[in-house]
Amino acid sequence: MFPEDYDYFYSTIMKILITGFAGFVSQHFLSLLNTNEPGSKVLGIDKNKPDFNFSSFPHLSIAFENIDLLDKVATDKVLDDFKPEYILHLASVSSVAQSWLTPLETFVNNTTIFLNLVELVRINNNKCRILSVGSSEEFGEVAETDLPLTEEHPLKPLSPYAVARVSQEMLSKIYADGFALDIIMTRSFNHIGPGQKDIFVISSFAKQLVQLSKNKESKATLTTGNLSITRDFLDVRDVVKAYYLLLKKGRSGEVYNICSGNGILLSDIISKMSEILNLSIETKINPDLIRPNENKKIIGSYQKIKNELGWQPEIPLDKSLEDIIRYWQVETK
Repeated sequence: MFPEDYDYFYSTIMKILITGFAGFVSQHFLSLLNTNEPGSKVLGIDKNKPDFNFSSFPHLSIAFENIDLLDKVATDKVLDDFKPEYILHLASVSSVAQSWLTPLETFVNNTTIFLNLVELVRINNNKCRILSVGSSEEFGEVAETDLPLTEEHPLKPLSPYAVARVSQEMLSKIYADGFALDIIMTRSFNHIGPGQKDIFVISSFAKQLVQLSKNKESKATLTTGNLSITRDFLDVRDVVKAYYLLLKKGRSGEVYNICSGNGILLSDIISKMSEILNLSIETKINPDLIRPNENKKIIGSYQKIKNELGWQPEIPLDKSLEDIIRYWQVETK
């Protein structure tokens, strides 16, 4: 449950469409709805089938459609049949590293699918609120004197993924301002938590370290990319609270940072996880894992959403890392 000072949480039974339904953020959002919005109707759409059991959320009415948002006919039918009051748009290719390998796919999935969605909402005059989830990668390289980053800071994307996310945000603003669609945007910083795939750096570290721990290696070596970068990590369970609040109370046409306000080196993350596992570790940098362009240090400010909606992160980083490690201890054979 949310703390008592979140007095704006109330059960109203949401009717919500979630794109990117098979992802780990969606699962945590469903868990929140199951507790705070019992009886809500959820329709998930994804080109991949979810690997979680709907019975884990007994207080929700959940349906799933296995469709690709690039298919406008199928997407149109879903919108017309379900008539959502809210849309949480999570669908994307969300790996920066992967975007360098498949830039075209990244642009198509992160821009065209969103354009298809909002254009169908516009044409059909659907009266619904859309949360367009973006990324802190949109900021690009920044000077340390500019930290922490506010929503007003200029965007200078450095990767195909980041450019696609900026495009999505610009489209959101055009449809909000030009067509009066009810759209709210986020720039979500590096969210982590149990259930995240190991294509993401913290989950990858945790999985490898758990495996090394189980192998009881006296001199364990972890192969990594660049560890001298600083990121603003926050727990996905805090992130979905912010998404819920924005869907309920956010200002249409506005963008909000979702972040912890604290930065930490990747090398320090490895040290923390190694300590949790009581593991002595050495790191070996693989040049192939270093990205062509890398934001050296990103830390955000969540002052805007705190001032307007009272949200702030609550789960300490150490707790997040412990839960991620426990997840991989169960999952790793």
